[in-house]
Amino acid sequence: MQVFDHPEFDHHQQLVFGCDEASGLRAIIAIHDTRRGPALGGLRIYPYSSEDDALTDVLRLSRGMTYKSALADLPLGGGKAVIIADPRRDKTPELLRAMGRLVDSLGGRYITAEDSGTSEADMRHIREMTPHVSGLGRAGESGDPSPYTAHGVFCALRSAVRHRLGRDDLDGLRVAIQGIGHVGAHLARELHVAGAQLTLTDLDRDALGILANEVGAVTIPPQAIFDADVDVFAPCALGAVLTADVADRLKARVVCGAANNQLATPEIAERLHARGILYAPDYVANAGGVIEVEWQRRSDYSHAAVMAHVERISATIDEIFTRARHEDANPAQVADRLARERLEG
Repeated sequence: MQVFDHPEFDHHQQLVFGCDEASGLRAIIAIHDTRRGPALGGLRIYPYSSEDDALTDVLRLSRGMTYKSALADLPLGGGKAVIIADPRRDKTPELLRAMGRLVDSLGGRYITAEDSGTSEADMRHIREMTPHVSGLGRAGESGDPSPYTAHGVFCALRSAVRHRLGRDDLDGLRVAIQGIGHVGAHLARELHVAGAQLTLTDLDRDALGILANEVGAVTIPPQAIFDADVDVFAPCALGAVLTADVADRLKARVVCGAANNQLATPEIAERLHARGILYAPDYVANAGGVIEVEWQRRSDYSHAAVMAHVERISATIDEIFTRARHEDANPAQVADRLARERLEG
């Protein structure tokens, strides 16, 4: 397939394919839009089954980063990078340094950060080759953005519950979380403190059991999570989980989670809307991490200021839900339109 004809190609400004034989690097960097600033987006390492799958992912993710930064009011554009590899088996310092050289070749148009399959330690290897890395922390503190991502999702979830279920508190709210990695685990803890009743699933059974004991949650097999009798479904694993079958099976009346690209196809948003399920657009809800990463680049960094910025996600999601209700439109359409308005304004 020609790149320009790819269904996920959306006037991307630049695509870079990188290969390093010595380290085994096979990578793609996608820069979607730089009108608001340099394209910041995480580096995902994943054993894609094909190069076309990797290209699809990086094109979708980079566009999502453009919209995410615009709606989070950040001076950033949208970009993303992927490495075709198994992070548990193939990731080496040499591979990461080769990726750093590829990032550096773009002269600052793309700034990388951690994502699925990468860590703060990995970013430090990349930093040996390029200054265009964020998420490394400040003053000895961790640069892990996952607590901020989780808090932003918590804020969005609270707003969605208010709009769809008409309640301001989360006490007794039944929430199913799919995926309890860094973000999902932080979200589970925050919801537990707020009084929610949790149902959890994850492929890592050991981690699942430990977290379930900590937060008093019920655990179920991965495929059963879609049929859980809950108020809210929170997808916090990889993307494209909201398929037509899942949209028809869900018992939850709210979908709000941390995963990127939750909709398998754009049409799924309309399917959820037709069933009366309120969907919180993922790139709005999960913007807390990129907000914190951007603040790390500033000289006036303040934890309080970062948290205040993250909590503004509530106001943005409120605006999207209000417009969607008035227009009888699905929130994903409204969010895309609002993001384009901000890019062009």
